[in-house]
Amino acid sequence: MARRRIGMREICCSPKSSSKSHDSPNSPSTSLFSSPSRFSFSPSRPSFSDSVMNRTLEMAEPMIMKWDPDTTNYAKVTSLFYESRGEANDFIKGVFNLQKAMHFHSMENSKSDKLVRAQSLMQIAMKRLQKEFYQILSMNRAHLDPESITTVSSRTSTRSSLSEFEEEEEDDRIVAVAGESISEVEDVSNVAMADLRLIAECMISSGYGKECVKIYKVIRKSIIDEAIYRLGVEKLSSSQVHKMDWEVLDLKIKDWLRAADVAVKVLFNGERILCDHVFLSNDSIRESCFTEISKDGSMILFSFPEIVAKNCKKSPEKVFRLLDMYTAIAEHWPEIEAIFSSDSESVIRSQALTSHDKLGESIRTALAEFETVLQKESSKTPIAGGGIHHLTVDVMDYVTLLADYSNVLPDILAESPPPAKGSLPESYFGIADTNDSPAPAISLRFAWLILILLCKLDGKAKHYKDVSLAYLFLANNLRYIIVKVRSSNLKYLVGENWISKHDEKVKQFASNHERLGWSHVIESLPREPNTSMTPQEVKEIFKRFNSSFEQAHRKYSMCMVSDSNLRDELKISITEKLLPTYREFYNKHRNTIVKERHSAHVVRFSPEEVGHRLSDLFFGPIELERCLSFEFSPSR
Repeated sequence: MARRRIGMREICCSPKSSSKSHDSPNSPSTSLFSSPSRFSFSPSRPSFSDSVMNRTLEMAEPMIMKWDPDTTNYAKVTSLFYESRGEANDFIKGVFNLQKAMHFHSMENSKSDKLVRAQSLMQIAMKRLQKEFYQILSMNRAHLDPESITTVSSRTSTRSSLSEFEEEEEDDRIVAVAGESISEVEDVSNVAMADLRLIAECMISSGYGKECVKIYKVIRKSIIDEAIYRLGVEKLSSSQVHKMDWEVLDLKIKDWLRAADVAVKVLFNGERILCDHVFLSNDSIRESCFTEISKDGSMILFSFPEIVAKNCKKSPEKVFRLLDMYTAIAEHWPEIEAIFSSDSESVIRSQALTSHDKLGESIRTALAEFETVLQKESSKTPIAGGGIHHLTVDVMDYVTLLADYSNVLPDILAESPPPAKGSLPESYFGIADTNDSPAPAISLRFAWLILILLCKLDGKAKHYKDVSLAYLFLANNLRYIIVKVRSSNLKYLVGENWISKHDEKVKQFASNHERLGWSHVIESLPREPNTSMTPQEVKEIFKRFNSSFEQAHRKYSMCMVSDSNLRDELKISITEKLLPTYREFYNKHRNTIVKERHSAHVVRFSPEEVGHRLSDLFFGPIELERCLSFEFSPSR
């Protein structure tokens, strides 16, 4: 059959044909067909993908093999990125080009030997990049610590915004200062971060993202976990916290407060910045990587407040540590929400919120306990000399410290109704608390606590047998309360009208003390001291004055008025009412008595001596022991 086909092609192709030509192998027509130049095909030309693949292999293979750690000692001990950054960039470009060529070639011939060779080179290159990635992360631990990263990011942002918006003169100054402040550490951090991103993008695009991420997670997680430990935060069980002495737990809470600030602002923020930078090209890898690195450390950090809130013994003095932790979470919440923003990190956000809520519950319980203890306080022993009661000191210390948390207390107490309007006297704030202009709920709460204290003090004043001392006691304690209010955040909560209103009450109490305690001294002198009198009448007046003045001086020199302003106000008022009258009487009638025997026993005080004695009033004895029997003492 084949022979017949040839015969037909011969007939078609030859102009001459004879029967002889079939039988003679040496005929001209036979030599024509057997000629290779006429009927043999030359070798086929390589395709475009073959050409690309060949050229890419020729360029990539020497470079990749040079850095194969399994073939040369040089490649084993030398870092590509530290040795030559230019060569490192060429290496990365070569790998990218090899990857593209492989993809292009596989579409035409997926079983090509060239693909096998290229894949082998790719594995060697990835092994090299894994080594470089590990070395950069390991050798730059100090330069890639979260604080350095956060500083670099912050300064970069600051320089960028300033260069855009500040005036030219200010720009020059800022740029000069910024140029001096950028340290070598920051330069190294920037370079290392850029190299890590370059390698990560190359490995991920080449299908080796899993290997890259594994190295990153192991090294960076160890840094986060170690940092949390160094910050003094450790994983504690509920039973451990429950059995812990308050002094020990208090120290751990202080450690946590410092750690929370550093961890949120620096540690986790810096790690988020680094992770976002290195894995910028892949959202899923970026989020999963950061979650796995930060989850254990952040859960230990944010679970601690919840464990404390649930297991520490509830008492009023511990509320301030709880408030500190509550405030820390509240203030850092925007940052927590931004750093742990992905769905995979929702468990971390949830833990922070749970701790926040549990702290709020414990604070409400502690404040309710404080109010209960205050209302049940029932000591009846009067304070010597009408001085400041320990209850006043302790309650006001507690309340003024609470006022420092007035930014978070409204949220904490939102679930607890404020005191009913009927429980506070009308115009307690100096202005009417009406429906048209209601006092803030937080102000009502603080005013209510102070009112309970004032009521307690009114009750304690009734235990004084000397009514003048009772009024001095009330003036002393109310002035102490006002001073504490005026010198703290309470002044913003209860308002100037409240302060003015109660200042007037202090003046009333002081006036009542003066009237009841000194009126008999003042009344011992005649209203008209210049009136003519018999020697006997003069003698009786001097004796009466001596007796009443000595009695009052003896009593009130033992009294302590701690507030210097109130002390001066009392002395000035008493002196103005007593001394001018006595001086006038003394100057007018002294000579009448001096001529008699024993006149020194009658005229015992000169006006100057009376003035000196009055100036010594209300300083109290040198030392007054302060008996503290109240059941709580605020501490921070």
